[in-house]
Amino acid sequence: MTATTDGSTGAVTPRATSASQPLDLTTVTAPGPRDAAARAIQRSTEFLLSQQDAQGWWKGGLETNVTMDAEDLLLRQFLGIRDEKTTRAAALFIRGEQREDGTWATFFGGPGELSTTIEAYVALRLAGDAPDDPHMAKASAWIRDQGGIAASRVFTRIWLALFGWWKWGDLPELPPELIYFPKWLPLNIYDFGCWARQTIVPLTVVSAKRPVRPAPFPLDELHSDARVPNPAKPLAPMGSWDGVFQRLDKALHLYRKVAPRKVRKAAMNSAARWIIERQENDGCWGGIQPPAVYSVIALHLLGYDLEHPVLKAGLESLDRFAIWREDGSRMIEACQSPVWDTCLATIALADAGLPADHPQLIKAADWMLGEEIVRPGDWSVRRPQLAPGGWAFEFHNDNYPDIDDTAEVILALRRVEHPDRPRLENAIERGMRWTLGMQSKGGAWAAFDADNTSPFPNRLPFCDFGEVIDPPSADVTGHVVEMLAIEGKSHDPRTRRGIEWLLAEQEPDGSWFGRWGVNYVYGTGSVVPALIAAGLPASHPALRRAVGWLESVQNDDGGWGEDLRSYRYEEWRGHGASTASQTAWALLALLAAGERDAKAVERGATWLAEAQRNDGSWDEPYFTGTGFPWDFSINYHLYRQVFPLTALGRYVNGEPFVGLSTKGG
Repeated sequence: MTATTDGSTGAVTPRATSASQPLDLTTVTAPGPRDAAARAIQRSTEFLLSQQDAQGWWKGGLETNVTMDAEDLLLRQFLGIRDEKTTRAAALFIRGEQREDGTWATFFGGPGELSTTIEAYVALRLAGDAPDDPHMAKASAWIRDQGGIAASRVFTRIWLALFGWWKWGDLPELPPELIYFPKWLPLNIYDFGCWARQTIVPLTVVSAKRPVRPAPFPLDELHSDARVPNPAKPLAPMGSWDGVFQRLDKALHLYRKVAPRKVRKAAMNSAARWIIERQENDGCWGGIQPPAVYSVIALHLLGYDLEHPVLKAGLESLDRFAIWREDGSRMIEACQSPVWDTCLATIALADAGLPADHPQLIKAADWMLGEEIVRPGDWSVRRPQLAPGGWAFEFHNDNYPDIDDTAEVILALRRVEHPDRPRLENAIERGMRWTLGMQSKGGAWAAFDADNTSPFPNRLPFCDFGEVIDPPSADVTGHVVEMLAIEGKSHDPRTRRGIEWLLAEQEPDGSWFGRWGVNYVYGTGSVVPALIAAGLPASHPALRRAVGWLESVQNDDGGWGEDLRSYRYEEWRGHGASTASQTAWALLALLAAGERDAKAVERGATWLAEAQRNDGSWDEPYFTGTGFPWDFSINYHLYRQVFPLTALGRYVNGEPFVGLSTKGG
């Protein structure tokens, strides 16, 4: 595919071909592996086109772990709305995810995880499974061996406290007065990442109210010693950060006893207003399940009836996170990813050779243009003068557009010959300006906020699960740099600062850490194409080190894979069973670096072609997406389709944009 320069913007765009010319890659005359790749492209293109919604979007399943399903049942039990059909379907799914050792994991093939296993066990007790049933007895024995409920994370113990299975007084304190902290004060709510912020604000209300519903059964079997369910633990040394924050928590417990009632009531009402103001048009909060669940509980505790429009819309939105399977089971998605999936599918189809004015690409572009966010959100707290423009991840999340989606949507729109060119150009210009304005101080980009790097939130005893701040990452910064290069901004000082940051962040072995995908393969696959697009020569030492690392971790079967354990254990770095998405990420980096004729690329493309199923799709049970490194993992069901098609398309057709280093302005 060749490229032209759009004279109106200085941006580089792929040359459009007529939609009247049907896609026919079976005539490619390249030898061996490229023949196979071309045939795989044909099948994959047809499959992906068949998955598009009539409105123009794509959305694959978003699979996480059974805590979503367990907490959904616990929420329904707490609100008094749990029904037999939902309970039976959820239990069927949860039982099906149990491992042979009686545990539940947080990702396919992973080890048993204590909090996940506890929540799954309690959900099955709600569904009627008896504690002496073999699968339940095996689970409870493992839980006791791991330290019981006392060793579980704070969020699990909050759910248990709602039913008296744990004491509220034994949980970290989270005062609602936090809502009053000014933005310059450490630990104000905007010091937390947006996903944590949306969860913590409603939980301050729950923590203040300390509700307890009647427990339908005891859980003594989940304590290592039921007589002492929460054995005392020594405090960390006073001179350590952990020691400081543990003592701060003790002080907050004392404050609870003397907190002025009027102040506390006003704080809870302010928190309620904050929550309601951030409810999206579809009834959800932030487009993700945890904030929605806790917001519903908090507002209900403050007197909002379940038939109140706010709560009714919230509960209806949670129902839309449910996927009912053919076997009668019900899986809860933590989130939905239509914008992300649609821009990635558009890129894949265009790079595979689909004409730029193909009707389905135009329909996808129309839908994406309609999803642009043109009002301020929480990001404007740190960037009050910045004009809005950008895209979120979900169907409805206007308060939290994200930088990663915005970069990839612009990359996708650039590949489409849209009939309303001014509309497209204006949206791209707004998105690019907003993205540039969201650059953090060090020159890189995070996902949702700028300079969300306070060291204090992660120190709180309450925050023992996942990331609670949003620092810049190599993968997001790589996507932004690639987008800016294609928009003619390669030599812009802000782009150069991003490039310098990326070069400084390279690991000694030549890879880059992947914050939002697993892991070093994802980070490297995101950064190398960006650096090449921005004008670095393939001979640059950083790029040669990256190529060398990718070649060194290629599996014997020709594919690439990386287990989620690489987030915790060095020996897993770049190692794991070959997957379609991770093989594609490695290929995207190698192809960008000029390795199109290398043996490693040939073997990788051959693996993808041979792993393809007859219907043109790929199978991928392994989790290659990241919510929180190690703590929360994601299997994006569309990753296995879009990334292999993108990689094979570039293998056969060449890079989608050429001459970028000479087009920058």
